[in-house]
This record gives sequence, structure tokens and C-alpha cells, in this order.
Amino acid sequence: MERDGSDDSQGRAVWALGTCVGRSRRLGFQTWAMDLFAKALPACEDTTSPRTWALALLGIHEYLRRMSGDRAVSQTGERLAEKLVDLYDRTATDDWPWFEDVASYNNARLCQALIRSGSWSENPRVTQIGIESLRWLCEKQLSPEGRFRPIGCNGFCRQGVPTAIYDQQAIEAHAMASAAIEAFDVNKDPFWRDQAHLAFDWFLGRNDHGLPIYNASTGGCYDGLAEHQVNQNQGAESTLAFLLSLAEMQRLEGSLPTVTTLSNDATTVQRPLQETVSGTHAS
Repeated sequence: MERDGSDDSQGRAVWALGTCVGRSRRLGFQTWAMDLFAKALPACEDTTSPRTWALALLGIHEYLRRMSGDRAVSQTGERLAEKLVDLYDRTATDDWPWFEDVASYNNARLCQALIRSGSWSENPRVTQIGIESLRWLCEKQLSPEGRFRPIGCNGFCRQGVPTAIYDQQAIEAHAMASAAIEAFDVNKDPFWRDQAHLAFDWFLGRNDHGLPIYNASTGGCYDGLAEHQVNQNQGAESTLAFLLSLAEMQRLEGSLPTVTTLSNDATTVQRPLQETVSGTHAS
């Protein structure tokens, strides 16, 4: 049993609690989440994990949807955004516009957090760092065939070393879709809308193996793409990654979008997303 938790889990908890405060229609849930949010947020500022800072920032801005007058929380958000900017300024070069010497996992959340924070605070430099680093990440996560190819967890992406291709995980596709939608919301550049579709289509079979990661017969999502096969486990994190991506794509399009999927003979097929997910049922 894990006794102390992890930096990432702390950031995810703050994100979830902030979302509950900002979006729940039930006063009881809002009150419960506000209390835990206030207790959990300070620990995020004490960590050295940029992903914890980013996830906490996303939670802060969800919280501020409803509690926009909470100056203390706003100030915490400003300090966390400054931490990410300082990290970028110390590490980034023209050839490596990134926050660390390695682009490892859940990468797009760093960009998304700055895009949202810069937009919220009307700080164009914070927004620009988020946009520029995300565009670089898009290039790193594009296969020669033009498909979304998330950075593999078996080696990640390091300067001067070929980017790892496998294993590809669902959390990366979700993070990229979310960040691209965030960028599109800010500047309406069609490039970002296209990037969101590329990342989402990875779930549906537009990937290196031409195999769906989303399982329409169970409503679950496989845990990722290994070198020779799909990881058959259907864990909660991966399933939530698909379902949250689906909800965000629906918001982007105003309805369930038309997507490109792959048929059994590897030819591309355009069809409404509703047909792709209509087989979903509780397992």
C-alpha cells in the first residue's frame, strides 16, 4: 500500500476538486469539494514536479469558474504559472523549446496549463510559451504518415536521441486533444482543431498499428499500444481518457463530430462518431 501518495496524485486530486467546485450543480458537492480543495492546494506549491503544478493550475482555473473572487487561490495560480515559465526559461533553446531536458509523460498538460493561465490573466507571454511549446510537441508526436504518435514510455524523448515510439498510452492522446482544444479556444487557428482530431482519432484506429484502442463492445479503452499489439487491459485511467476526450471533442464540434477511422482492410472511412460509439454498453 502506498502510504504517502505522489506529487501527480496530489495534482490530479486538486484538478478534480476544482472541477467539482466550478461545475457541479449540487451545493453539497461544491461545499465538500471546496473544503478539500483548500486543504490539498498548498502541498502542490511545495513540490518540484512541473506536472503537479500544471494539473493544479487546471484545477485552480476550474475552481475560479465559480469562485473568481478568491484572491488567495488566484495568487497561488500566478505563482504556479511563474514556476513553469521559470523552468521553461532555464531549459528552452531554439531547437528544444521545452520545460525539461526530457519530454516524458502527460506532456501536453504543461502547455495547456500555461495557455489557460495566460488567457485568464491576460498575460500574452505565458500564453505564447504554452502555444509554442505545444506546437513543438505536435511535431514530435507526428508520424511520417501524418498520424498522431504519442511519445513512448520506453525511453521518452531526449535531446539528440530518437524519440521512443512504444508503448503509447491513452493519457497522452487525451492530454494532446485537451491542449489543442485549449489553444483553439484562444486563437481559433484551424491547426489546433486538426491536432485535436488527430489525437482523438488515435483511439479509433488511426495509429501505428491501425487498431482501435477504444472498445465499442465494452465501452472501455485499452491501456495502450505496445510494439506488436494492443495492451488488452482496459483500466480506469485509459477508459476515462477516452470518455473525457469524447466529451471535449463534442464540445469542440457542438455535436458528435465526423471522424476518420480505419476499416479491417486498412482503408480510411469517414463516418459520424455516433456510429463509432453506438455499440457502447455497460460491462
